[in-house]
Amino acid sequence: MERPSSATQPKHTNIGVIGLGIIGRAIAGHLRRKGFSVFVWNRSPRPVPNFVGSPGELAGFCNYIQIFVSDDDALLQTVEQLSEKLTPRHVIFAHSTVAPDSMRAAADVVERRGARFVEACFTGSKGAAEKGELVYYVGGTEEALREARPILRASSKEIMHIGPVGQASAIKVATNMVTAGSIQAAAEALALVQAQGLPLEKFVEAMRVNASYSGTLAMKLPNMLERNFAPHFSVKHMLKDMQIAIQIALSHYLDLGVTAAARDQLLEQMQWGHGDDDYSAVLRKYLHEPGAGYSEEPQIQELLEARARQSDAEESITALAGVEAPNVEPQEAGLVASPESLLGFSGTMNATAPATTPLRRGFLKQLLSRFSSGEE
Repeated sequence: MERPSSATQPKHTNIGVIGLGIIGRAIAGHLRRKGFSVFVWNRSPRPVPNFVGSPGELAGFCNYIQIFVSDDDALLQTVEQLSEKLTPRHVIFAHSTVAPDSMRAAADVVERRGARFVEACFTGSKGAAEKGELVYYVGGTEEALREARPILRASSKEIMHIGPVGQASAIKVATNMVTAGSIQAAAEALALVQAQGLPLEKFVEAMRVNASYSGTLAMKLPNMLERNFAPHFSVKHMLKDMQIAIQIALSHYLDLGVTAAARDQLLEQMQWGHGDDDYSAVLRKYLHEPGAGYSEEPQIQELLEARARQSDAEESITALAGVEAPNVEPQEAGLVASPESLLGFSGTMNATAPATTPLRRGFLKQLLSRFSSGEE
């Protein structure tokens, strides 16, 4: 592990940044503030300084090119676009979290042109990138890493050499499994605390002195209590990482139960249209987002009363017809599912059960939250 020293940073070097998402944009801004000349390219044009027309044009200006694109396909497409302009003077940094095989394939494209390739996965979100305090997990040859370190030092607080290309990606995916599982567990714990009628702040206070407390929980829990899901690391990107983990696990016959559960909850948020929110938005399934005039109990009661009125109407129609209603399974009848089935009711819930029973009320809140989690 290496801690950076500012004394060896080549401040008059041109650096290219490809991909102006949350992290790429923050790194480009940080490098400019450090005195570097930064040229940028993004698939969708941005009104930013030194925006060039193509990856190839970027390679004409810069020997060092940092790639911050979102997934495997984007990384491979980017290095292919760069490849015709690459020469032995270029060093390419791949910062994306992708499958190890994709990282090795990208390295092969770059190295065939005589350029050097550095796998530089990172940990740290928007704030760390803006302050130049990322931690890089790096992979590559000694020659490539020797030339790469001064550039990486400019935006990091630590550089950790993992091994050959591909191994840093595996470490990064594994660490994100822990991160996603931790936030999923925290969301479920908050739901349990709320169901017991306890202040959520008490849970946060208890966690601060708990052995399982972490930097991730310290950063995320206050925002989760405020229902603040402004993105630092998005749902769609964490979902992508969990899918990579599960693909790797399947190839080795591993059963990743916690990771699969975290993936499923992230996927649900994607389906509700929250893919660009912070991944802590998995909390939406468990806790309501209070708004003006919002009241939980009347909505639960109205739902139960509506179902009771529907049942009464069906019985009246059957009585008027003088025949017994056929016993048809809902799926065979092709009917729209009742509110209970949408909420995950088993059919055993009595619509006349008193809504004031604390345990039942808490359970109904959970179910209604699940039903309404996609509504803005």
